[in-house]
Amino acid sequence: MTPLHTQSLCPVCLRRIDAAYERLPTNSPNVVLRKICPEHGAFHAPAWTMPPAAPAPATFEEWRRDKCPSYPAAPQTTAKCGCPFDCGLCPSHAQHTCTGLVEITRRCNLACPLCYAESGGSGAAPDPPIAEVALMLTNLKKAGGTCHVQISGGEPTVREDLPAIVSLARRQGFSLVQVNTNGLRLGGEVGYAERLRQAGADSVYLQYDGVSAAAFAALRGRSDIIEGKNKAIQFCGAAGLGVVLVSTLVCGVNDGEMGALLRFALTQGPTVRGVHFQPAASFGRFPWHIESAPRLTLPEIMVKLVEQTPDLIQMEDFHPPGCEHALCSFSAVYTRNGAGNSLTPSGRNEQDKICCPPPPPGLSDAPPHAAHGARKAIHFTTRHWKAPKLDTPDLKDDFAAFVSKAGLERRFTVSAMAFQDALSLDLARIRGCCIHVARPDGRLVPFCLHNLTSRDGVRLYA
Repeated sequence: MTPLHTQSLCPVCLRRIDAAYERLPTNSPNVVLRKICPEHGAFHAPAWTMPPAAPAPATFEEWRRDKCPSYPAAPQTTAKCGCPFDCGLCPSHAQHTCTGLVEITRRCNLACPLCYAESGGSGAAPDPPIAEVALMLTNLKKAGGTCHVQISGGEPTVREDLPAIVSLARRQGFSLVQVNTNGLRLGGEVGYAERLRQAGADSVYLQYDGVSAAAFAALRGRSDIIEGKNKAIQFCGAAGLGVVLVSTLVCGVNDGEMGALLRFALTQGPTVRGVHFQPAASFGRFPWHIESAPRLTLPEIMVKLVEQTPDLIQMEDFHPPGCEHALCSFSAVYTRNGAGNSLTPSGRNEQDKICCPPPPPGLSDAPPHAAHGARKAIHFTTRHWKAPKLDTPDLKDDFAAFVSKAGLERRFTVSAMAFQDALSLDLARIRGCCIHVARPDGRLVPFCLHNLTSRDGVRLYA
């Protein structure tokens, strides 16, 4: 392939440097991101690894999708130093907000060996006061419009005022109010899920890495939390909260459990609406050297899912995103059959509308517009993850009626998001990012930059 040029950062000093995607070796289907810092030397990270498989996933070139940029309507910062140093968003950012994260605490009731936010332990900063959280929500709504909001941390359930914060988010009119949690309190406190639902929560983004105690011991430092997470699913279902299981993948640790996790999730319908995989990125707290990190690329995950669940999933089910950069994610949409022991892919027409949306009228020969893809993604996620309105006293019956009417009791999604760290960072991907973290000063910073740390733990955005 002809090298595809972009820019990146030195993982040591975080200076901006030129980079390129190249095949390694030259006759291989595998693609790496290569870069050279004049002070610290050469680096490379796998970008598209094609394991032997039949059928094979799309090639690097086949997966790429060009998009017309969607620049911020009201940038919060000016472009002075250039990407990635002016985030806020600056006028050069090519995608507006699809999901806005509001981090309400650095505290956590776990101390995971792998943690993007470096949460837990004894040195956590004080929680922002609720007035500051309210301001972040207001600023996010002004800048991001009717995007999704994910209330995150740390572990947000350690705050006693989380229901009040959820209520603030609901009153702002976001399309989806989601809580990102490890589920320990949700599963350990009867009635807590109902409190969050009554406050206005729609969905729970539940940390759930695998099916074995060994996986949780390795990634979360505890092997005794599976039962509590299962209780959390049960209580969320009773309260009318949709759940997405989120698995952080580490090669050699839990990538062999993806199929078993998928099968488990299918038995938890209609509460569990999907499984989302996140190959581990090396920022925040991680137990390895960044240059020897056990990395997984998107095609490797697709192949492993097909290999582990050949009766459920086929390679052609997977599609690149219509919202974020194509190298950031994949998704597939299914109908759950019977008791959840088989899946039928949704019609290609519906998937194309979600993942590869057509261009607006009059632009049929042009690349799809990033804003159009973002609108489709927001609409789809809201429709399939959102809980019903509280218009009956019986939440469980209301939830069942809602999903039955919409056909959602059988809908199921499989997706993955590949975050970037200082070794794998591609500024073209950053400019196409739609997942932004709200900062107390009103800025919105792409998730990977917000969490990015150098090889020595220095943060790009403190």
